[in-house]
Amino acid sequence: MKYLYLLFVVTILQMNAQTSTEVIQKEINNTVWKPFQKAFENLDGKALNATYATNVLRVTPEGIDTQNTFKKENLKRFAAIKEKQNSISLDFWFDDRKTNETTSYEIGFYRIEFVTGGKTEYSYGQFHIVLKKINNKWKITQDWDTTTIAGETITAAHYKKKEAIRFDN
Repeated sequence: MKYLYLLFVVTILQMNAQTSTEVIQKEINNTVWKPFQKAFENLDGKALNATYATNVLRVTPEGIDTQNTFKKENLKRFAAIKEKQNSISLDFWFDDRKTNETTSYEIGFYRIEFVTGGKTEYSYGQFHIVLKKINNKWKITQDWDTTTIAGETITAAHYKKKEAIRFDN
């Protein structure tokens, strides 16, 4: 009987932990990922940069940015795309998410669609993101992405393994 009671208590604790994680991830989706996706697609560099912490470690195939240079580049890049009347859309999905009350580590795949002069091109990649709760707000503190895995270019085949996330407006 004691064994069954212990099993019941452990099961309830696991269910509560899972529910808590799901609630936190939903909060992150609403306060970070939904605004991130919207800012990206609206070419709003200022709103995109607002999803990041003041100090961010950004790593890409080009190197490591610890000076937030990428934020200035976001503003320039989006302004140039707008000026040329091109458009962009971003879709992504999570491969894995580990979350607690103050930190979330999220891995996934993305697809960026560029429409330039009526021609559509796609770029695919993988991301690893660390989010921290800072002053009661979730912010991206580390952002790593790449377009290759083990020297192999990430393609539509990698991306199509799961359904893209679209957030309710």
